Amino acid sequence: MILQPVIPVALLVLLGITLLGFAVWQLVVAKTPTLKRAWVLRVIMVVLLLLVAVRPVIPANSSGPSASGGLEVYFVVDTTSSISAEDWGSGEPRLVGVKGDIAAIADRLEGAQFSLVTFDAATVQRVPLTTDATAIASAASILTPEVTYYSRGSSIDAPLDFMKELLTDAAEENPGQRRVLYYLGDGEQTSATAPRSFEELAPLVTGGAVLGYGTTSGGRMQQFDGYVDPSVTEPVYIQDYTTGSDAISRIDEARLQTIAGDVGVNYYHRASGESIGAALAGIDVGELTVADGTPGSPVELYWIPAIPLGLLALLEAAGIVGAILELRQSRRRES
Repeated sequence: MILQPVIPVALLVLLGITLLGFAVWQLVVAKTPTLKRAWVLRVIMVVLLLLVAVRPVIPANSSGPSASGGLEVYFVVDTTSSISAEDWGSGEPRLVGVKGDIAAIADRLEGAQFSLVTFDAATVQRVPLTTDATAIASAASILTPEVTYYSRGSSIDAPLDFMKELLTDAAEENPGQRRVLYYLGDGEQTSATAPRSFEELAPLVTGGAVLGYGTTSGGRMQQFDGYVDPSVTEPVYIQDYTTGSDAISRIDEARLQTIAGDVGVNYYHRASGESIGAALAGIDVGELTVADGTPGSPVELYWIPAIPLGLLALLEAAGIVGAILELRQSRRRES
């Protein structure tokens, strides 16, 4: 059995401690047997709610089709706020260049398998491995920068642990497969801690490139709230509160070159209108051999605690309704 929490683990732990602590405290201070029974049930409800939230799952016991030979291509994209800096081409956001390059690489490496991973406050695999180049280009075309409100600065090594696990699992599943990594970002490190080395990814890939976006003069970054399309609204820019003016993001090519050296691939600075050909040199898709298999289905277990939780919630709701009716009747008698 594995756990697949519906919200980040840290937030779930904080929420659980808060709710459970409050319920237990109310149970301890309750002065009547009726109140104590009510809070015992609420403690049980909190426990059941947490069991539902951690989402226990029994993984599938059979695997689907597997691939060997061929090529796996992993795109790792920086979607922190700096990727919206307007110093690409004629003043467009850097993300425009990122999207175009992903589409171009996918088109040139047709027949490979592609995966798209993004990182900002969290690292997420947006697209698992697929041979559909159109799907990966479509997924890249709708990428957006992180919501400005949730931005906590950027760290260029944020995807390191995630990619190490992802690539290691892929190597164990299909050891004969070749894998390449494309890291797309601007190298800007605003986190106070120094970035870690990417050397541990080097044995897991056979090629790829680090692609850099931005200029040394930099560009302003539009705020993004997750809903409004910045291309059709009046732009509002992220502020540098130390100067009181618009914040400026600048490419850090030295850090990007360090990542490239650690992984053992080349670094290329990207500019509008340039061919992506150099970043594809020496990369051959090869022939993909697929072995048949019938994928099993994972078994979800969250419904087991959800049933008694629902019944207790109905009981709690009935009690609240009864208390409200009793209060109204009491007020009517008094009047």
